[in-house]
Amino acid sequence: MAGKRTTAESYGVGRGMSRIPRVKGERYARGGMAGFAAGTVKGRLTWPPTSAKISLKKINRKELKMAMLSAVAATSSKELVTRRGHKIAAETELPLVVSDETEKIMTSTDAEKILKNIGVWGDAERASNRKARSGKGSVRGRPLKHPVSALVVVSKRQGAEKAFRNFTGVKVVDVTSLNVSDLAPGTHAGRLTIWTESAIKGLGSRLGGS
Repeated sequence: MAGKRTTAESYGVGRGMSRIPRVKGERYARGGMAGFAAGTVKGRLTWPPTSAKISLKKINRKELKMAMLSAVAATSSKELVTRRGHKIAAETELPLVVSDETEKIMTSTDAEKILKNIGVWGDAERASNRKARSGKGSVRGRPLKHPVSALVVVSKRQGAEKAFRNFTGVKVVDVTSLNVSDLAPGTHAGRLTIWTESAIKGLGSRLGGS
């Protein structure tokens, strides 16, 4: 009903003016102004969203599992990770697996130390600088692009999500909620991913030991 809650009605024909609905009332308030129709001030949308629209896409289970396996495998390829634009230290080896103590950290200071120790702090700075450059202004009608940095996969949420949330582009997910969109944002595989030891075990049981 957005844009339709108005007194606007058409005057009809024979007045030498368009038949577009016009608001009732005094002339200098809003009386006589066009309303209700699409393209008018405070009018309805031309093509409003409908509740009957299907926004989900069904995918075959085997196809989805194959995509998941491919996305997981891409996280261990240094070539694919750097091709996505991630910055990692030259001596850093993939895949990145850290101890389960990472899941229990509560402060961003500890999270920063971990990122520096494993050689991926430069990627967090890259995402932060990109956000600063893109914040000068946006183009109207185009969606905002959010920088993507490291993905931290944990077995269960124990506080790490609060420690990493202050870093631009860094995301923490538990292994049960992990999906292809997290591992390959924008359909491009090879996201910089940090696994905990328990998350690796949980991933194996989830994917049938693959």
